[in-house]
Amino acid sequence: MGKYVIVVESGSDVSPEQCERYGIVIVPMHVTIGSETMDDGSIDPLEIYSRCNELGEMPKTSGCTPGDFEKVFDRIHAEQPDATILHLAYSEATTCSHQSSKIAAQGRDYVYSMDTRFVSVGQGLVAVETAKYIEAHPDATVEEIFSYAASVMDRILLGFVPTDLGFLKAGGRLSNVAFLGAHLLKIKPCIEVIGGKFLATKKFRGSMLKCAHSFIDHMIEKGDIDYSYIGLAYSVGLSDELRTEMEAYARELGFKEIAWTKVGGVISSHCGPTAFGAVLIQKPKA
Repeated sequence: MGKYVIVVESGSDVSPEQCERYGIVIVPMHVTIGSETMDDGSIDPLEIYSRCNELGEMPKTSGCTPGDFEKVFDRIHAEQPDATILHLAYSEATTCSHQSSKIAAQGRDYVYSMDTRFVSVGQGLVAVETAKYIEAHPDATVEEIFSYAASVMDRILLGFVPTDLGFLKAGGRLSNVAFLGAHLLKIKPCIEVIGGKFLATKKFRGSMLKCAHSFIDHMIEKGDIDYSYIGLAYSVGLSDELRTEMEAYARELGFKEIAWTKVGGVISSHCGPTAFGAVLIQKPKA
């Protein structure tokens, strides 16, 4: 993209293909299993679950450090000294990454950052849509780009249905913990990212397939949905049958482009195995 380089954390789940297409650069977050901490992306989510099961412990996650950002910022600057770096940050309400980025940016006047208030495919969608905007407006200022990114953020709807709330509980990520009782009642909750925080908003009963249908219905009930795109996400173990059925259902609802994402280590550590999620975007306000 030349003039601008977008940077995101690995927890954005931006795909290698999207990184290649738009020149997006990933900074690894971290996953801890027992006493060992690893870069996100260096271990497969299936191995995370397997090793945690052996140890009888839940995985823990941590955001990027200032040093993580410094290495990436300096590498980009050495390779593209005229480029402006735009960090579209993982939700500041859930991790230290944005603060780390601001610390790393000190003395580097070519770095700017903003909190996307989203994680996983929500943050990833902000990054990709912003990259498209920059392609279409190569002379845009940082202020204009961030204003556009903010307008995208205001229209994104992101949620998921976990099958095991123990992962969110262990990570301290669920803000309204009263919903944790749902797990004991065999009820699957809808977890949405609202204002940068994980919030349980609705309870579903029945099979995972039935709950997945109800979840999508719940999301589109928010109205003014742009049916040109829906991002569907899943963690290790979700059945091929459910994925096939939900893609067919999305097409039945009228979505034109359907993109699947298998979430990485950080998000897998939050949602647990066999989780199903979606990111939608509402139409721009007139």
